[in-house]
Amino acid sequence: MKNPQKALPAEWTGELLGKMHNHRISNRDIAKELGVTAAYISMVFNGDANPKNAKERLNAAYEAIVSQREKKHG
Repeated sequence: MKNPQKALPAEWTGELLGKMHNHRISNRDIAKELGVTAAYISMVFNGDANPKNAKERLNAAYEAIVSQREKKHG
């Protein structure tokens, strides 16, 4: 049974998940970049965790991965 008190995911997560999908970046990729587990990243995206500066940190990780891939693949 779902917890009726559960917080909804933050609005920014949908936009980031869409960008991740378009660039084939997984939760695991973001987690590796941040040094956390993929399960933790899922908790953030699902609204089960709300760490300080999550939006900025996850977006920065996304940007770093895109940049690394662009450098690698030209």
